[in-house]
Amino acid sequence: MTVIAVTGHMDLTEESVLLVREALGAALAEHAADGLTGVSCIAKGADAIFADAVLSLGGELVVVVPSADYRQAKVKPDHAEEFDRLHRAAAEVVVMPHAEADREAYEAANGELLRRADHLFAVWDGRPGSGRGGTADTVAGAREAGVPVTVVWPDGAARRSG
Repeated sequence: MTVIAVTGHMDLTEESVLLVREALGAALAEHAADGLTGVSCIAKGADAIFADAVLSLGGELVVVVPSADYRQAKVKPDHAEEFDRLHRAAAEVVVMPHAEADREAYEAANGELLRRADHLFAVWDGRPGSGRGGTADTVAGAREAGVPVTVVWPDGAARRSG
């Protein structure tokens, strides 16, 4: 059984979603035969795409929710249905012991992802982060902890500007 966690950008362009979905599906398929568990915060973008790919390959999904108020405070209406669907499909849901979704809650959630992971997939453009708890920070934490990192950034992928 391989446990793969994900970190990645939320602000993928519409064109990039399909590219990332295909790349993650191919990368995850290599691990599916031995049993696959995916660990994700199921945020919009890379996290949700990864979670959906894990489920489509017959894997188990573990959802890590950063805080008690995360769904209400941070999940936008355009992602709510997908968030709820993935939440319901999870074999396990872990809610971090934080009342509010803030930088500290995100860092704790990322720490939980890395604690559980045999491997980290990073849907990441390789650029430095804008603060603690983001994709670049999680990749750095994985590397410091000795968790192997696979960067998934297919040709043509891009982030929305602004």
